Amino acid sequence: MGEEKIRAGRNRTLTINSSDKDRLTPRLLTIDDLETGSSIIDKTINADIMDALQYIPDGFADLIIIDPPYNLSKDFNGLKFNAMKDASYDEYLNSWFPTVCKKLKSNGTLYMCGDWKCTSSLQRVIEKHLTILNRITWQREKGRGAKTNWKNAMEDIWFAVANPNDYFFNVDAVKVKRKVIAPYKEDGKPKDWEESSEGNYRITYPSNFWDDISIPFWSMPENTDHPTQKAEKLYAKLILASSKPGDIVFDPFLGSGTASVVAKKLGRKYCGIEINQEYCLYAEKRLETADSDKEIQGYFDGVFWERNTLNEQKASVKPTTMKEITPEAPKRRGRKPASAKITDNQTLFDL
Repeated sequence: MGEEKIRAGRNRTLTINSSDKDRLTPRLLTIDDLETGSSIIDKTINADIMDALQYIPDGFADLIIIDPPYNLSKDFNGLKFNAMKDASYDEYLNSWFPTVCKKLKSNGTLYMCGDWKCTSSLQRVIEKHLTILNRITWQREKGRGAKTNWKNAMEDIWFAVANPNDYFFNVDAVKVKRKVIAPYKEDGKPKDWEESSEGNYRITYPSNFWDDISIPFWSMPENTDHPTQKAEKLYAKLILASSKPGDIVFDPFLGSGTASVVAKKLGRKYCGIEINQEYCLYAEKRLETADSDKEIQGYFDGVFWERNTLNEQKASVKPTTMKEITPEAPKRRGRKPASAKITDNQTLFDL
């Protein structure tokens, strides 16, 4: 597992010890397992994407989330990815992306993450195979900035579908609760906002700019040593909006397991591919914890909260009544959910 780091007492970063490795390693699927026909549902596949994809059935996934190596030089626990010219990066994407698209159902959705440097390459490769519906930009607040350039504080997520006339999208499942700065009243009553002892709030539909995401860091129990880990809250928005309970979420670059973990917490099935064994073990340990802990930091009482609203979230609903709203919505574009199913998944808070 490498040399163990010295951490502060309050550091909640997930770690893997020898006992964890012995317990969790047998849960991983290898190419040998895939060759013998082992089920891939709710599994982590420890293999290279190019080797493993041939064993994933076409039309397998309802939702695919991809967080590939960006066009940057990065060390992934000893596996190095080197920055390259745009044309070469395009070739790299084209070496696996068309095959990944075949794993998507005919009415499925795909999200793909990137930054300013690689986002144009992502757009080029996606639009060859799918229909792009939007580009989400989310605020990535981390780091102290740069002296010779603007601090890179934004990343993109491309939103694409196999069939623009038949795909699932439930905007009611991803509403945002925001503080009302200048509350407006009509006939003495709040207009389009709620007045409470905890403050004034408005429940709004999300845009394609998200400024409520906290990058995992040392005080968050979801944090690992993966260098490009995505927040559970970020993926929860994608999964709630573009899948139904019981649907299959597939991530071919699983990393530390966020897509699988959030899928499990929200009642979806999952499958992920990751070449690095230690990252696979991070994923399995997080999945183990998700058996009993369904909390998703920043998603509480069926809505997504702004950052730095922990106290307000605690005050808004008693812990015994915390509920996750998991809407049962139709597949067709533009139709509202017919009903909402209330389950007992508790959710936690943003920092």
